[in-house]
Amino acid sequence: MDKTITFLVKDSDKIPRLDKFLASKLKTLSRSQIKKIIVSKGVRINKKIVVSASEKIKGGNQIEILISENKSDHIKPKKIEFNIVHEDKEIIIVNKPSGLTVHPGAGNKENTLVNGLMHRYEKNLSDLSGPFRPGIVHRIDKETSGLLVIAKNNFSHAKLSEQFSNHNIKRKYVAIVWGVIRPLKGKISTLLARSKKNRQLMSVSTMLGKKAITNYKTLKVFNHKDIPKISLVECILETGRTHQIRVHFSYKGNPLLGDKKYGKKKLQFRKVDKNFYKILTDFNRQALHAKSLGFLHPGNNKLVNFDSKLPQDFKKMLDFLENFDNWKILV
Repeated sequence: MDKTITFLVKDSDKIPRLDKFLASKLKTLSRSQIKKIIVSKGVRINKKIVVSASEKIKGGNQIEILISENKSDHIKPKKIEFNIVHEDKEIIIVNKPSGLTVHPGAGNKENTLVNGLMHRYEKNLSDLSGPFRPGIVHRIDKETSGLLVIAKNNFSHAKLSEQFSNHNIKRKYVAIVWGVIRPLKGKISTLLARSKKNRQLMSVSTMLGKKAITNYKTLKVFNHKDIPKISLVECILETGRTHQIRVHFSYKGNPLLGDKKYGKKKLQFRKVDKNFYKILTDFNRQALHAKSLGFLHPGNNKLVNFDSKLPQDFKKMLDFLENFDNWKILV
């Protein structure tokens, strides 16, 4: 079923072209997709159909865009294990395990969350993110565990996408980092851009890039004699840039435990407890979990919040750190 999304242009938007304005609001639609909708008479300004992507707009204009339901046949369904936290006719809340890639890409066409979603829901997923990302409104890294919201239809997808674009989604993460972050509570605000040395990595930039803001609070500091200081940290995102939390804490000098890209390249300790060394090497991913999500439900516009428990490997690490002195007595 087709649905219409309505936007009111504000004077503060300062985007004079129709296609650029819609692209800023519907992040998962490409400019070419938006242009296709416009030329096919799927957009109205102040109730009048427009067919020019470069149509000028101004504050006070009401823009309506018709979102059509077109389903993808490009993904191979496959049974993939993941937990469903919540489901209704508009959305699915998934608790993604660490090690599971969100959508197909180079080198991995079948063993992804999307393949699992197609297996469970067939074609009852949105397609605004393209044929290889049905239902996908946002992503978290392969080795990061935690909550994702999945859209069952294009209307819900567009409404959620607008909230992400406007930074209205409440996202809370927990991380385990090396050392003690100073100050213990604060805000990290930088520009993030592709690394000049490695285009697959992100880095803090002083001139170019997108603004990235991470609010953090230290929940606990583990300070034991025979292991380095380690902190449990809560993070609340104002923006959601690629690798944002990982880059920000590395920039602060407190990279995440287990982070192979932005963390300690090699474990070098003068003296370290052998049990800690073993549990650290067994923790084969970055210590980051997307714990909670809050947003306006696309079906009724009411605020909803979802929370998840820490995964077993996370709890095992924290249990070891909490009871380190007892571990020393036992071994």
